[in-house]
This record gives sequence, C-alpha cells and structure tokens, in this order.
Amino acid sequence: MQTLAISSIKELKSRMSFREKIFIVIELAKLRITTFVTLTTMFGFVCFAGKITLDIIAPALGILLLSSGSAVINHYQERNTDALMKRTKNRPLPSGKISPKSALILAIILVISGSVILYWGSGFLAFALGLLNLIWYNGIYTPLKKVNPLAIIPGSVVGALPPMVGWVAAGGSIVDPQILILGFFFFIWQIPHFWLLLMIFGKDYEQAGFPTLTQLFSVEQLSRITFIWITATFVTSMLIPLFGILKNNFVEFGLLASGIWLIWNSVKLLRPNQEKIWFRFAFREINIFAILVVLLLMIDKLLI
Repeated sequence: MQTLAISSIKELKSRMSFREKIFIVIELAKLRITTFVTLTTMFGFVCFAGKITLDIIAPALGILLLSSGSAVINHYQERNTDALMKRTKNRPLPSGKISPKSALILAIILVISGSVILYWGSGFLAFALGLLNLIWYNGIYTPLKKVNPLAIIPGSVVGALPPMVGWVAAGGSIVDPQILILGFFFFIWQIPHFWLLLMIFGKDYEQAGFPTLTQLFSVEQLSRITFIWITATFVTSMLIPLFGILKNNFVEFGLLASGIWLIWNSVKLLRPNQEKIWFRFAFREINIFAILVVLLLMIDKLLI
C-alpha cells in the first residue's frame, strides 16, 4: 500500500505543468505574507532616505528571497501538523505535491540567494538583521508556539525587524528612536493580527495539538483582550509623529482618521455572542490599517 502511495505521488508530480509547479513555489513561499514583509522593508528604507533610489532593490529583493526561504522552512517544520488541520491539509507538503527533500532544497536556495544579496547589496548589519529574523521565526517562534499559547508575543519580533533592515540599508542607525518606534508599531500590530486569526481558526489549531488561548479564555474574554491590543496598535501609531518622522499635518490627520476608523469598526468585538464573521472583518481591518500607516508615511516622505 505504501509503495502504491509513493508511486501515485510520483505520477502526480510528473503530470504537473510548469504553471502548477510555479503555484506550488508561490504557496510554499507564502507570497502574500512575504510581499508585505518586503513592503515594510522598502518602507523602512524610504523613511530614512526620503526617496526611492536604486539602492532599495537590494534590501527589497534580499528580504523577499530570505523571507520566502523562511516560509518554506516553516512549511517543512509544520508539515505533520498541517496535515491535521482542515485549512492547511492541502498545502504542498501534506498533500504530497512536493517532497520534503525538494522543499528543503528550495529553502536553501532562497535563503542563500537572499543572504548574498543582502550582504553584498546592503551591508553586514542589514544581512545580520535579516538572518536574525529567519532564526527568530523558524528557530524560536515556530517551536515555541507548540508549547506555549503566548508564543506570539515574543514571536512578534519578526514583524519589527524588516523595516529596520530597510532603514539600515539606507544608511540609518539601528538605535535611532525613529526606527525603534516604527519597529515597535509593527511589533504591537502583529499580536492582535494573530489573535484574530486564532479566533477564526482556533478549532483547527486545537485539533493539531497546538496550545491555544481559546483553551485558557472564553471567546468573550479573548475578544476584549484583542480589542485592547487593537487599541494599543492605534495608540502606538499616534506616537509616531512625536518622533519627528512626519512633515505634514495632513498625514498626521490621516493617521488619526485611520485609527478612529479602526477603533470604530473594532468595537463590535465587545458585543456578546460573537460570530466568526466579526473576527474576519476585524482581521481584515487591522491589516488594512497597517497598510494605511505604511502608505501615509511613504506619501509624507515621497510626495510632500
């Protein structure tokens, strides 16, 4: 039976078109997530440089490849638990569309390529921060979330590092208060981002054996805690102008208006008898808010 299954998988692979293989690579690289990581890296570069130059290519491409390699490693690390969850069982590795060995080879190629580009194109510090992000995500956060439901709090460091890569690649200092507040914003944002995801797919995580906050708190309690973190995300965004990053009052007003919109729409989390649809809306809205913050600050630097 096992031999038959292996031969079936090989036959499936041989029948794949080039287009299907590309889609597998895109899924393994978690392109939607890694694209946002690349955007925040470019954001950090623009915030220091105040303009877009050809020098932005190296940190952007380097982080895209490095974070894609990290994503493939994550697929490899979680292939067995992915097979137990409804939303992930059809991913390339648990479904047999690609072998673990092939995935690791792809990850090594992506990580080495990204590291070389970052090192030679943006300097040692940018490379070191990019590599630290990979180690933190794959070596610390991924194992930790299997044993601790609060792993996302230290794990959120991975959201703070990409803009720092862009900042130092443009010539900035890693201890500059401006990049520290920007990194802190993305650190805070990532916590409610994940907890909303947990409330949407909590049963899946429990089925796969992950310790989850849904085992410690009721849905109502988690909703209130998440609302507090969403509010903290808004408050952190309003601290950004205090560090002298913005030049235009209209952009400051845009930040304030975006934050009020976020809080207004997130109040529904405080309603009793929550439905998943509200968590999905809140998840979408906090991500839109993060994108709005990035766009507003880049507009301030580039167009005003």
